[in-house]
Amino acid sequence: MAKDPVCGMFVEEKPDAIRHTADGREYFFCSTQCLNEFTAPEKELRKLKIVTGVSIALTIPITILTYLMLLPKEVNSYVLLALAAPVQFWAGWRFYKGTWDAIKARASNMDTLIAVGTTAAFLYSAVVTVAPGLFPFEGVYFETAAIIITLILIGRLLETRTKEKASNAVRKLLDLQPRMARVIRDGGREEEVPVEQVQEGDLFLVRPGERIPTDGTVAEGSSSVDESAVTGESIPVDKSAGSEVIGATINKSGLLKARATKVGQDTVLSQIIALVQEARTGKAQMQKMADQVAKYFVPAVIAVAIASALAWYFVGGIGLTFSLLAFVSVIIIACPCALGIATPAALMMGAGKGAENGILFKGEEYLEMARKVRTAVFDKTGTLTKGQPEATDVIALSEKMGGQQELLRLAAIAESGSEHPLGQAIVRKAKEQGLVIASPESFEAVSGHGLKAGYAGHSIMIGNRKMMADNGIAVPDKVNATMSRLETEGKTATLVSVDGSLAGIVAMADTVKEHAQEAIDSLKQMGIRVVMLTGDNERTARAIASSLGIDRVIAQVLPQQKERVITELKSEGRGAVAMVGDGINDAPALARADLGIAIGSGTDVAKETGGIILIKNDLRDVVTAFELGRKTVSKIKQNLFWAFAYNTGLIPIAAGALVPAFGAQMYEWLPLLAGGAMAMSSVSVVGNSLLLGRYRPRFATAEGKPEKERIYGEKEPKQVYYYNNAEAT
Repeated sequence: MAKDPVCGMFVEEKPDAIRHTADGREYFFCSTQCLNEFTAPEKELRKLKIVTGVSIALTIPITILTYLMLLPKEVNSYVLLALAAPVQFWAGWRFYKGTWDAIKARASNMDTLIAVGTTAAFLYSAVVTVAPGLFPFEGVYFETAAIIITLILIGRLLETRTKEKASNAVRKLLDLQPRMARVIRDGGREEEVPVEQVQEGDLFLVRPGERIPTDGTVAEGSSSVDESAVTGESIPVDKSAGSEVIGATINKSGLLKARATKVGQDTVLSQIIALVQEARTGKAQMQKMADQVAKYFVPAVIAVAIASALAWYFVGGIGLTFSLLAFVSVIIIACPCALGIATPAALMMGAGKGAENGILFKGEEYLEMARKVRTAVFDKTGTLTKGQPEATDVIALSEKMGGQQELLRLAAIAESGSEHPLGQAIVRKAKEQGLVIASPESFEAVSGHGLKAGYAGHSIMIGNRKMMADNGIAVPDKVNATMSRLETEGKTATLVSVDGSLAGIVAMADTVKEHAQEAIDSLKQMGIRVVMLTGDNERTARAIASSLGIDRVIAQVLPQQKERVITELKSEGRGAVAMVGDGINDAPALARADLGIAIGSGTDVAKETGGIILIKNDLRDVVTAFELGRKTVSKIKQNLFWAFAYNTGLIPIAAGALVPAFGAQMYEWLPLLAGGAMAMSSVSVVGNSLLLGRYRPRFATAEGKPEKERIYGEKEPKQVYYYNNAEAT
């Protein structure tokens, strides 16, 4: 069965089903209303605004004339009938359509109860107006039907606007999508084509200031690219041959030639759009529960209303009028119209706040799961750490070479001819310090040991202890001790000699991400256990874990073993387990975890296995995701309570529980009481959901001052466990 992308209902894919094809994908709809909202959301929103506005404009005088009686009674009733009819049958027409759709599907929904309840109140009042002598009571309840319809329309308008807020990120990204691409054809000829016509493998050209048309890999040229629109990275990223580029990002400086690797629906931008749209329409478990309740609640209420009317007519002997009033009152007073918006209103606000903060929920069920997480498992490389080595220590052993700066400069010159990641880390470090890096006059790589280079009459050698020993350069015990200390810290230490003399040590390491410490500390405050799961060696894992205060480390684990570790953690019974990874080797673990969280733009894994994507590559967003889950589910529970509390509590009264004490005249007030209960429940649900819009992540700042952190529980004892493999758990 297909799922309606607007309301989330499941639709059978029959030949006569309502369907629509967009961007090569076929969608099915439960009604023409949902189809129109999908194909022309702005038009439907505008129409809903007009209908709601007219309904409000008519309901206000209806309410005033009902309670102030500004006109003679006979005239007043006819004026009320004239004002209420458009509200009932024009503004409320969507509820009749919904009821008809439910009848055709042999089911019941909230529209059924709204239509039955308001129609009963309206028709009774119309009969009393046209034939006042038919019933002993002459009171009319036009305002009750009008108020209910108006409030429901206001609730749906607020819900629709809430969905629009959640999709603002989609709209902005769609606006960023380039319309044309400059493709290089055979013979070097440039041809400008619509971006939809770009094929995988095409070579395209991007000039400075232009947006990159689709995902690709740089073939020629170098530049810096502004990726903030997609990844949230505020600093432009340097790109050169072999670098990946993302569609819709901006080429800032140089001329780039890139080869398309992903086009159409496979691009990062398209997948982000699809994920946000899914977050808007997916049905969470609690929403399914609410729908299931409504499925049985509606016929149950109608049965109670009929039974109440028949009982009072045949057993109570209070007459047809009171029996009809009993029926009408039960229908109206039990109508939990707020139930229809209780869950989606909160979920839409939660998903919207997530998108606003760079957190994309693939489905609303992941918001619920985020609340249940009690163990967060982190991959190390690329997740807790930056994923590439950096030069962390430069130790000069001889002042003859001019200290650390000169040592770093000569080492960078020697490494500038190398493509090794450790060598490039030294070059980057030198550039960061503003040193001028010349090209070496000679260069020789010594496989497995290091390199030799010549520059300005100097002989430079960089390598390990064995390389120094092979070339007759002694390494003193003091230097060995320093190197051992650096290696214990999880760093790779290399020796540098200049002109046959030991000149210094340069250490490299994959460093911890900027906000990793804040994220880990905050998770502990929330009562969540933190585990590191890595394929790296125990020594490096121990060093990173110690610096972050992570309590449990499982090291030297192969990708296929990570899944087994996640299964074991889940079997411990400490609540839901979340896996946070960069989306490559972590795919099995992401799939096995209760909640998979993909870092950055790992699009393939995010689509297949991760439930949440952190676009900004900021680990603090893990904390925000869990907080949003807790707050959203809390709002849902509150909404469900208010949706039932007012109405359900008054059903016995509507059925006649107070008639023996106050007499049959009690029924005159019941429709009014029903309208008040309906108003309070709807206003409470909508208002409570909108309060989520005021949520600010704990790491947000106001006027430069960090927001006060909220403590969720005591920190766990700092007892550290280290494992060599998965079996050791």
